[in-house]
Amino acid sequence: MNASTGTSDGAFPDLTQRSHPLRASLSREMHIRKMPRMDTPARAVQFMMIVDERQARDSIAALRDLLPTDAPSPDGDDRFFACRVGALGFSWERHSEFITYSFIADGYGDPFDLSPFASIFHWIDHLPGRIIRSTQIALTQQEPTKATVAAYFMPDDLTISDVAQGRARVWADFRLHDNGFGRLLVHDRGLEGAEASLLVQRLQELGNYRKIALLGLPEAQQATSILARLEQQLTDVTSRVAEPQADADAVLETLSSLSAELAQIVARTRYRMSATHAYAELCFDRIRRLEVAQVRGYRSLDDFTERRLLPAMRTCDAFGRRLEDLSQRIAWTSAMLRTRVDTALARRNRDLLASMDRRTGLQLRLQHTVEGLSVVAISYYALGLWHHIKEAIEHQGAHLPGWIDLALIPAIIAAVFLGLRQIKKVKRLPPLRNGETPDH
Repeated sequence: MNASTGTSDGAFPDLTQRSHPLRASLSREMHIRKMPRMDTPARAVQFMMIVDERQARDSIAALRDLLPTDAPSPDGDDRFFACRVGALGFSWERHSEFITYSFIADGYGDPFDLSPFASIFHWIDHLPGRIIRSTQIALTQQEPTKATVAAYFMPDDLTISDVAQGRARVWADFRLHDNGFGRLLVHDRGLEGAEASLLVQRLQELGNYRKIALLGLPEAQQATSILARLEQQLTDVTSRVAEPQADADAVLETLSSLSAELAQIVARTRYRMSATHAYAELCFDRIRRLEVAQVRGYRSLDDFTERRLLPAMRTCDAFGRRLEDLSQRIAWTSAMLRTRVDTALARRNRDLLASMDRRTGLQLRLQHTVEGLSVVAISYYALGLWHHIKEAIEHQGAHLPGWIDLALIPAIIAAVFLGLRQIKKVKRLPPLRNGETPDH
């Protein structure tokens, strides 16, 4: 027995045979979504492309065509891939609705010179999707002069922030410049090891998530006018429901149309509103992790983000609440209309039952009257038949006393009455079950 392994032959059992099907992929998930190593000084560019499911698959095929033949390429199920493209570091990252392409060039010159990336300019024409964000990042060891900052950033929109507990300073104006890129300038003031790469990654994620979060704002603004129209129509419908003479069918048709249109808006915007909230939370998380500190005289990165993202997020939240409120109001109005229709139906049923009860009473009285007349009529015809029989007997020479006539009149009436009553009882008997006889 081997004490260190717990086996008799010293060979540890093969754990892969009992591994969960997702074990390997979940282990890889913990090591992806990171930018290639950046050492100061360095420059980087990143393209963020909005893609659908088909374009996401096509991006893998596009990468295989664009990467050098001797370079590795991503597989169909990969969500992160990194390699070297000539002198550039490259990473590809797939998210649920966008893909990022990042390129890193070592060394430092003009902070926002794109010439180190000239070899990959042709990539843009071959990558599927539409660019939603493109950024240049410059990582420098020397603090930029005021003239350098003024040359590359808009003074009115400039933000300066200390991050990573003061070990770096970031300049940005969040403007789309003439070359189609936004700009971030990062001064390394004591970053160590992988801190520079992690800092740049968090800055990029903050910008990317902020951009995706803001996609919900135009949808909410566009649908707000439609929502206001539906709210006014619902108010009119509710007023019609309160009118005693309102046509329930016409009101129900209008209410159904409102409900269908609202359902279309909910289906069209629900995902975007949920995504806005989720991405906004990610932005605030990245701000906390950046440990932003304000530089006196300038707006800070967190202030810029919150002042622009929070109103958009609250607009989307308010829009979502209006959708829920309108849906609830339509449900209440529908319930009111159903209650009114049910009440009217119950009233008509009550009147119908009362009318049927009256008719049943009349029929019962008529039946009793007919039964009484039937006794009289049958008795009359029976006495008439007896009269003819009596005449025939007297023609034969026999003479019947008159008391017989007097006795037969009540007897015939009583017999007819009892006979009709017995017939009525027989009609009321329940039907016989299988195997039963009338004696049962």
